[in-house]
Amino acid sequence: MFVRHQRRMSQTPASPLWHFVKDNARWLATGALLSLLSSFGQTFFISIFAGEIRASFGLTNGQWGGIYTLGTAVSAALMLVSGGLADRFRVRTLGVAVVGLLGLACLSMAWNPWAGLLPVVIFALRFTGQGMASHVALVAMARWFVATRGRALAVATLGFSLGEATMPLSFVWLKQRYDWHLLWVGAALFCLAMMPLLLLLLRTERTPASVARQNAATGMDGRFWTRGEALRHTLFWSIVPALLAFPAFGTAFWFHQVHFAEIKGWEHLRLVAVFPLGTACFMLSTLGFGWGIDRWGSGRLMPFYLLPLCLAFTLHAIGPTLPWAAAGVMLMGLAGGGQATLPAACWAEFYGTQHIGSIKATVAAVMVLGSAIGPGLSGWLIDSGIDLPAQYLAYAACFLFASLVMVPTLRQARSRLATAA
Repeated sequence: MFVRHQRRMSQTPASPLWHFVKDNARWLATGALLSLLSSFGQTFFISIFAGEIRASFGLTNGQWGGIYTLGTAVSAALMLVSGGLADRFRVRTLGVAVVGLLGLACLSMAWNPWAGLLPVVIFALRFTGQGMASHVALVAMARWFVATRGRALAVATLGFSLGEATMPLSFVWLKQRYDWHLLWVGAALFCLAMMPLLLLLLRTERTPASVARQNAATGMDGRFWTRGEALRHTLFWSIVPALLAFPAFGTAFWFHQVHFAEIKGWEHLRLVAVFPLGTACFMLSTLGFGWGIDRWGSGRLMPFYLLPLCLAFTLHAIGPTLPWAAAGVMLMGLAGGGQATLPAACWAEFYGTQHIGSIKATVAAVMVLGSAIGPGLSGWLIDSGIDLPAQYLAYAACFLFASLVMVPTLRQARSRLATAA
């Protein structure tokens, strides 16, 4: 019954969004919940505690950035191996296990007394949160839905939006009243409390193997591409600069938000208070890109989604007041909607869904690697006397390059899709 229902819904792209969400609520909620829980391993959450962590362990910006880079880089390496598990295990099994491990990682941050263990703690948070929780959520949406893939990804990634909208402001406020270690304990308890809910949502679920057979979609040349074939294709490597740049420099912004507020002369809480504006733009952008993917395909939209970041980081560099920062954060939100939906849809569209878990695992590893490079590089540059405003202008130029370099290969890939059709 579930299979017939799911196939019917995934092949009706014209259905209104509300009916689509209502008819697929259980599976969309699973993706959104995993996306929300991944927040505890995302930079925008961990960086809230940057000041307390540096003070507790006597770290400079560069040292803290180096520790973050090391833990995140190891997470990226492990994603290459573990990401393919999404092709073999049910979300009911893999997703719940990942959330349980994420809860333990939060406890390790709360109870860790030694600076030497910080890279291990960061690795655990980044691998289970940013890495596997978000990976499982997006792979499930890309596989479970075909004609409505864009909308499914958009709805599921609203969990990211909810986390970005509520956690920075609420936890910065809570830090003023409670010890920061206690807040990490609360995060762990929340993860553990959500495990039964995930099991309830996924009482009925198809295995990855059955989904691949019954709801499969081919890619270029009308066939399924393996991970090895995708890695040897020029399209993949033309998109790699975008996959690296967004997490690298976006992570650098969130990671050094405390320092950014200090050099601008703003209270941290006042800076964090503008973040929900970016989240609102992210939510609207996510839904817009999801609709656009279903209408035009991801290939037509990919070259444009990074362009708002060029302007955003220029504003962050030269803006003297909080309204400038608010405008920059809103532009980051617009681009974030594309980042949340377009790459996941792109791999399924051009390489097919048969091996999407393995391909997406490599993509996730590249993105996690980018998020590892950003904090370490930016922290080292700060310690070397090159502060954030100068760095942000260079970031803007990198985003423009990443947008331009993918144009010719996307055009060729789209022609191969049309020929196959």
